[in-house]
Amino acid sequence: MKEASPKRIAWFTSLVSTLVMGAILGPIFYFVGDNEDWGYYLICLVLTYLSSYFIFYYSIERFIHSKIKLIYKSIHREKSKSKSELDEMKMDTDVIGNVNLEVMKWADESREEIKQLKEQAKFRREFIGNLAHELKTPLFSIQGYLFTLLEGGLEDKSINRNYLERADKNLERLMELVKDLDDITKLESGEMQVKLEKINMLDLVRDAFNTLDYQAKQKKITLEFDKKYDKPIYVLADYGKIQQVVVNLIINSINYGKEEGRTRVKLYDMDENILIEIEDNGIGISKEHLPRLFERFYRVDKSRARNHGGTGLGLAIVKHLIDSHGQTINVRSEEGHGSTFAFTLKKA
Repeated sequence: MKEASPKRIAWFTSLVSTLVMGAILGPIFYFVGDNEDWGYYLICLVLTYLSSYFIFYYSIERFIHSKIKLIYKSIHREKSKSKSELDEMKMDTDVIGNVNLEVMKWADESREEIKQLKEQAKFRREFIGNLAHELKTPLFSIQGYLFTLLEGGLEDKSINRNYLERADKNLERLMELVKDLDDITKLESGEMQVKLEKINMLDLVRDAFNTLDYQAKQKKITLEFDKKYDKPIYVLADYGKIQQVVVNLIINSINYGKEEGRTRVKLYDMDENILIEIEDNGIGISKEHLPRLFERFYRVDKSRARNHGGTGLGLAIVKHLIDSHGQTINVRSEEGHGSTFAFTLKKA
């Protein structure tokens, strides 16, 4: 069904007016006039049609079309918030149909915007709740240890040093959390700049192995390459930031690895990029958790995760660091069969 435009309405109204005029003048010419007068009759009908068409079209355009045009402009003004961005309307277009489409489009955009705002609000609530919980745990612990010491425990040699060490450990966790929050804020705001340089990825991974060797041996986990690499593998990256990525991912593999397990690093030449995979044969992650794994404070198992330490921001920072290099990171995992974190870096 065609939409009603000013031209179509004027045409239909003029046709009706012409038929009415023809019905009125027809009998008059029939009974009063002669054959030669029928020419005047036809001229009268044509003039009636043309005059009524222009009168109706003008009226509709001026009083109805102009109002619809005003609504159309108002919609655009609300959407763009700028009068300079308003589209000029052509008078020969289907204005009513355009307004209808514009309103439907606007409604769809509004629904999508509301959905996104609700998701953002939910994310903020979860973030604030998780942050409060992460801060509360070490703070309450420190408060409890200090209260016990002030209530007389400071003079008791069997507990004073032990409680001070526990308070210090929780304070370190608190400082680590604040540092991670500061890092992720700088990454998101773009304050933390990436200094790209040519680095040997094999040397960087070996340094990470050396740093985490003691932690891995405590759990009897072997840190290794998947094979012997004879030649250097150069990438264009920020050494400190990518080392942080590799260290965080290896620490994860150790924390959630099985005793006497292994963490294996693989490197692949992908033409323009180098693909780095960090694979373990640990406890793995179920599929429903994988899409949210890089969210801030997201934990697969909250009680289990906190027993392993960490701030819950490690993987979020890792993703931001890789994003800052213009690269991607993903994870493959199967519960009970380990996990593989894979990211790319530009080949130098």
